[in-house]
Amino acid sequence: MINLEVPKKAGALINQAYQAAAEVFRPISRKYDRAEHTYPAELDMFAALLDGLNSSGEGGAGAAGVRRSGSDESAKGNRNGANLNVVLGTIEMCWGDVGLLLSMPRQGLGNAAIGSVATDEQLERFSGMWAAMAITEPAFGSDSAAVSTTARLDGDHYVLNGEKIFVTSGERADAVVVWATLDKSKGRAAIKSFVVEKGTPGFEVVRTEHKLGIRASDTAVLRFENCRVPKENLLGTPEIDTKKGFAGVMQTFDNTRPLVAAMAIGVARAALEETKRILTSAGVTIDYDRPANAQHAAAAEFLRLEADYESAYLLTLESAWMADNRQPNSLQASMAKAKAGRSVVEIALKCVELTGAYSEESLLEKWARDAKILDIFEGTQQIQQLIVARRILGKTSAELK
Repeated sequence: MINLEVPKKAGALINQAYQAAAEVFRPISRKYDRAEHTYPAELDMFAALLDGLNSSGEGGAGAAGVRRSGSDESAKGNRNGANLNVVLGTIEMCWGDVGLLLSMPRQGLGNAAIGSVATDEQLERFSGMWAAMAITEPAFGSDSAAVSTTARLDGDHYVLNGEKIFVTSGERADAVVVWATLDKSKGRAAIKSFVVEKGTPGFEVVRTEHKLGIRASDTAVLRFENCRVPKENLLGTPEIDTKKGFAGVMQTFDNTRPLVAAMAIGVARAALEETKRILTSAGVTIDYDRPANAQHAAAAEFLRLEADYESAYLLTLESAWMADNRQPNSLQASMAKAKAGRSVVEIALKCVELTGAYSEESLLEKWARDAKILDIFEGTQQIQQLIVARRILGKTSAELK
């Protein structure tokens, strides 16, 4: 059974991540919010540290993915492993700055994709690579099954053609995990992911976007025109299994959605802590031993926001714990992402409202802008609710749209 307390063995990791967030991320947070598209050179010193934490097998403090444990029934008892550790570390780092975490070398969401579905040989070959993930296209947003980028086998290579938008770290990363279809007529089952390295002929970074939030990270538009990718760079199996359908590439989201939920929780906690400090300094007492309706209106609102945060936090820990303990977590991953994404937006905006921190004098203004993307990428609020409904009702994607 899940234990709601943070495992003691995660204490050192959490402390390291918190120190990095407090001593490096926070002091330069506003600097790179203003200097959009400038690479934060201060992050380089942390890349080796996080690489070591991730390669230890117990997970690091970045956004790198982790490999799901096998199904060996001989392994009994409660296990707190890499999934939970990465989530806990991500919360701390995003308490510092979510945009800077997304800018960390070799901690991209593409790394999570590789960690989820790559073969052992691919894991070794792509070790040390910084990988972005490219799914969204100009013609669709949240419906990942609508991928129109094509991959055609030609000898020892796949030839990719198409365009991808809103690719986090698309310009800075060493490679991009690209979702493409092998055969449009076969629907979702034909969608596969390919590791496309920078410098590959036919692969072009068209532009980087100016954004509302997470401005420290780069978000790019990519184009693939007769881009030849070695067939060994296809992640997972090349066979099109119509019975298994979309499950192969979608497994990636079971690992990345808890991470995005953790990012939201980190931002929400930062906003709540700063708001509590400001309210306390203004003479507003937040009393946990009295009913909310018997307190100052601002204190009552703060208690409501804090309860919302706690529920999102626990859902996220549950989804990561389930992955560590070999339990299917697709439903819980979507629940955590939906709850955390919605909560962080409301919490950040309400904190600005409660404190009046609408200018750049306070990081609350920045966190309110950063929060919105956490409710959008890796599947919007509406998509998560649709997935949850399908899982609970036992409906397929064709039966419940």
